[in-house]
Amino acid sequence: MRVRPLTAADAAAIASWRYPGRYSTYEFDEPPACDGDTWAVTDADELAGYCCFGAPARVAGAAEAPGTLDVGYGLAPDRMGHGVGPGFVGTILEFALSQFDPQRLRLYILEWNERSRKVAAKHGFTVESVLASDEGPFLVMTRGAVPG
Repeated sequence: MRVRPLTAADAAAIASWRYPGRYSTYEFDEPPACDGDTWAVTDADELAGYCCFGAPARVAGAAEAPGTLDVGYGLAPDRMGHGVGPGFVGTILEFALSQFDPQRLRLYILEWNERSRKVAAKHGFTVESVLASDEGPFLVMTRGAVPG
């Protein structure tokens, strides 16, 4: 997998994705902006998901923290549950570290999203706190630029 700039076609495809059940909270009402904060993640040149960094990755009520890069991502619904999550997230984290050179990484994962929690833990993230939101509690998970 690789990360590349988001195109208008990618953004339109992402906005059309529909997720099952509770995962529908991850759907976009409008296409994400092609502004350099959101990126496409591809697998063999096919759109596999997206990632975002900084303000677009933060949930309401979360504050920017010096030296910390907020990371958000979404896997295409047809790829969920097929074991590609660890590689997908690993690709995004490698890109983030090379592109932004942060001291620390931070994720926001809905408490009920066990799949995403497990993938984050595999990449060295631990729960730092819980942030209440209209969507439910978010686990705030962090790790250093070098895990462990």
